[in-house]
Amino acid sequence: MPFTYRRAREAGMTRAQLRRDHVCLLRSVYVDRRVRVDGYVRARAVLLVAPADAFVSHHTAAELWGAVVPHAVRPHVSVPTGRPRSAREDLVVHASSREPVMFRGQRVTTPMDTFLDCARVLDLVDLVVLGDSLVARRRISPEQLRQGAQESTGRGSRLARRAAGLVRAGVDSPMETRSRMLRVLAGLPELETDIRFHDERGDLVRRLDAGDRATRTAVEYDGRHHIERERSWEADLGRREDFEDAQWRIVVLVAADIYRTPGQTVERLRRIFAQRGIRLGPPSDEWRRYFPGQG
Repeated sequence: MPFTYRRAREAGMTRAQLRRDHVCLLRSVYVDRRVRVDGYVRARAVLLVAPADAFVSHHTAAELWGAVVPHAVRPHVSVPTGRPRSAREDLVVHASSREPVMFRGQRVTTPMDTFLDCARVLDLVDLVVLGDSLVARRRISPEQLRQGAQESTGRGSRLARRAAGLVRAGVDSPMETRSRMLRVLAGLPELETDIRFHDERGDLVRRLDAGDRATRTAVEYDGRHHIERERSWEADLGRREDFEDAQWRIVVLVAADIYRTPGQTVERLRRIFAQRGIRLGPPSDEWRRYFPGQG
């Protein structure tokens, strides 16, 4: 686990040993190279050198809760309003009236407060990604997020309310969220999230990211580059063939459809939805703000 340079010197460790066997997480804070650095390890490292009454917040809190946020170059901590802040340049220190909680032995903002704090620094899509991932980790429910956002005031509260209203349960990955947000911000139907099919005994046999049951139309994000076992991919192909036999039209999106050619993706989905008889609303160009594409 993380330790300070002072502790290393007290243990008789030399600078050469530190450079050879450890990674510097922050100034004068190290961890063994064999340790996987995750949100928990980063939070422990930050609190080693933060003020005594500090607690992790914003991006750093989100990572500790196991949620998904954009990478922050500097970790975030908060101290009670009116208390002295750290002068360290490798930390972002906020003054906060939040009441921290303990999670995995670390002082941290609650999932709700973490979402509200991040609403001050993230854009709409990244904030919905954060909300979806907090729900997926069972840290909070969509209903709790909406209620907390409704009660919030101050900077970021309007964005928090809008984003909370777009958070859904049953989302497995950030790219599923981004696919949904591209549809929503383009004025396309959101579709039902996390459609599940069960057998006679109630066991789950099939699942779709999003779709319209009435027209048997679905949109799936294909992250097969993350699938390491060929057998898993073959089984997934088999499941898709079963859907096709049931006359489902599955529109498969990949990362390039979201990041490189979002405009083409919007037009493709609009065309397919119209062909399948899905009712379309007026188009919107708001998606361009969050999905600029690459030409």
